[in-house]
Amino acid sequence: MQHPKTDRDGSTNYYRFGAMILTSGVAMFILMYLNSYELSHVAWSETRFYMTFVMIAVMAVIMLGFMLNMYQDRRVNLAIFGASVLVFAGALWLVRSQETVQDTSWMSAMIPHHSIAILTSERAEISDVRVCELARSIIEAQQREIDEMNWLIQDIEENGVARTSAEADARSVPEFAGTSIRSCP
Repeated sequence: MQHPKTDRDGSTNYYRFGAMILTSGVAMFILMYLNSYELSHVAWSETRFYMTFVMIAVMAVIMLGFMLNMYQDRRVNLAIFGASVLVFAGALWLVRSQETVQDTSWMSAMIPHHSIAILTSERAEISDVRVCELARSIIEAQQREIDEMNWLIQDIEENGVARTSAEADARSVPEFAGTSIRSCP
């Protein structure tokens, strides 16, 4: 079995390992958006960003565990395992607490989430008329809410946050008609 290249001091080169983890993390973040119904529903999501770090941390532990015979510097391995635990705990806390998520970032994250509901409701093989009607109403509601969130994001960016009922009334959200795509049997 061939071992990774070593530096002059004989320590194992961990750069490739780091590149694998980083590349996989970027790929995972992008792949999380593949279940969006349409490209216009892809929006920045802090939660998905933090979840990427949860997955990276777990993947680093699993990959290093399987490749310990290739990466034999005990101190570096312990540092990777320790850092992975810290990254996992911090990213999981950010996901679960939503501490950094405010108005527009919350809506931006909810758009792809709602898009998943549209995708699954539109594409599922549904034969029961009642379930089909439920799927249709989900599609309409989710699309209406996506349109409303997009409008609110734009309004907040242009006019700031409405902090009182009077401010909100002066900039009331227009009525949006959800789009139903599914036809029922």
